[in-house]
Amino acid sequence: MTAAADPPLPNVESRLAWHSEADTEAFARRLAALPAVRDAYIELHGDLGAGKTTFTRHLLRALGIEGRIKSPTYAVVEPHDAPGGLAVWHFDFYRFGDPREWEDAGLRDIFAGPGLKIAEWPGNAVGLAPVADFAITITAQADETRLVALRAGTAAGRTLLEALAR
Repeated sequence: MTAAADPPLPNVESRLAWHSEADTEAFARRLAALPAVRDAYIELHGDLGAGKTTFTRHLLRALGIEGRIKSPTYAVVEPHDAPGGLAVWHFDFYRFGDPREWEDAGLRDIFAGPGLKIAEWPGNAVGLAPVADFAITITAQADETRLVALRAGTAAGRTLLEALAR
């Protein structure tokens, strides 16, 4: 007898606003401090200029990554090693168009392994990437505020969402 897969989570969501880049950084620090983030898959949604890469840089800094943190727009993935042996993979699927790239770049193996995975433009890899544990949608407002929706897609994501709500 095979175990049944966990049923999909209902739309578990929270909303907040980042009024400044300092708010973005503070949220990234809170997220980085949660043990469950060490093996999570986080999707970042939002238009160009919404702040996805800025958020990722703050998160990577909060995890202890030093040096230049560049966007993986052309490389598709940038690997990072955080203190304590944490592997972090930053993906940008903006230019991703050929599903064969998934295999050719070894992305299946990366997603099957341990570590934090963060993906910008995940909609371009639908059907290839696993279900995200945690999704962050950032919407830029005319006054520079960012409206942020947080959504849990798995039990691990729910753990993150509940911890952030405290």
